Amino acid sequence: MSAPPTPTLIEAIRVYARIGLLSFGGPAGQIALMHREFVDERRWIDEPAFLHALNFCTLLPGPEAQQLATWIGWRQHGVRGGLAAGLLFIIPGALVMLGLSLLYVAAAGLGWFAALFLGIKAAVLAIVVQALLRIARRALRTPLQRAIAVAAFIAIALFALPFPLVVVIALVTGWAAGRWRPAWLALAPAAATMPAVSARRAWRQSAMALIVGGAAWAAPLLLVLATLGSGHVLWEIGAFFSRLALVSFGGAYAALAYMAQEAVAGFGWMRPAEMVDGLGLAETTPGPLILVTQFVGFIAAWRDAGPFTPFVAGLLGAGLTLWVTFVPCFLWIFALAPWIDRLERAAGPKGALAAVTAAVVGVIANLSLWFALHTLFGELRRFDWGWASVELPVMASADLGAMALALLAAVLLFGLRLRIIPLLAVCSAAGFLFGFAGGTGF
Repeated sequence: MSAPPTPTLIEAIRVYARIGLLSFGGPAGQIALMHREFVDERRWIDEPAFLHALNFCTLLPGPEAQQLATWIGWRQHGVRGGLAAGLLFIIPGALVMLGLSLLYVAAAGLGWFAALFLGIKAAVLAIVVQALLRIARRALRTPLQRAIAVAAFIAIALFALPFPLVVVIALVTGWAAGRWRPAWLALAPAAATMPAVSARRAWRQSAMALIVGGAAWAAPLLLVLATLGSGHVLWEIGAFFSRLALVSFGGAYAALAYMAQEAVAGFGWMRPAEMVDGLGLAETTPGPLILVTQFVGFIAAWRDAGPFTPFVAGLLGAGLTLWVTFVPCFLWIFALAPWIDRLERAAGPKGALAAVTAAVVGVIANLSLWFALHTLFGELRRFDWGWASVELPVMASADLGAMALALLAAVLLFGLRLRIIPLLAVCSAAGFLFGFAGGTGF
């Protein structure tokens, strides 16, 4: 079989830009788009290599679709190609999210805007439940995987264990099972499909990526620390989203659970309803869903702006969040891509991924419950029993309008199988009409 043709860098950049502008619909749609462009139509990547790289990217923290795009660029044109493909996958959505964040703070408090977002919240609740069901069907194939999912849900929902700790426990459990009891995680042996890079060259490339990427990752944090100090909100933003970048296995919904826990209850940057609003905005943009982090960073800095104006602080917060969220994504690809064949055959990493994916089901289940309670009820009450605690809704605070819109969203998504962008449009219009009619009291 002849080797796939290698495009010129300019030809490749045109395609990378097209994908960045059209990459709506979450990772499944984005990966399908790249498969069609690179494998089916242009044949720049062969099928085994594409699937091999996709499996590799799911082992890494961060958005797998963006990392797959980066790997494709790296494979075709080295670091230049990886940077071009990865950046063009992010930039269109980041610009849209910045505009939506500015609109959000400008229109906050207006009745029509609140009514609009009531419908968006209902749609987001249905989308998160759909993601939970989809991931559960794929990830929970054995009793051990189901036990890990239940344990992760209990650990976060009842005992408020930190998300990074849940990830670490799942990683260790999966690594051990993958090495000694692979059947417990339904692991199948993988055959090598790509030639491995020589060990000496791989070590050299990995070391260079770690040094340069690590320095780039740390540079803005050190600048903030030197000029504004560790008590400033920009330092808190940079440090927190750097930690998130290290543990964001399992996609944006899992990372969102940890982010919601810390941004709302930990740092107090925003209210629960605003977190749901941010996810709704991220669903409307091209690019990875993890761009919701940009919204959180923008809002946090906007509200604690000194010594800057809110506008400047918001831009700095959004930019810093993007930097510390996505620089690690490039670092992982450039450092580990030379080892892709060896990693694919390693039982330990595959077991760790399977266990983390199972834990993510429990994490997203908790996120779904959290979204539902804060969307459908106006007041929650916390009950404590020793080490455990739980928030339960005050039934008298039930929002009948939100419940009606959530039911509409469920029918449209699960019954009529409406796509995400039309779903958000219909639900936001329904929320607006409901508010205009006086149903929400705005």
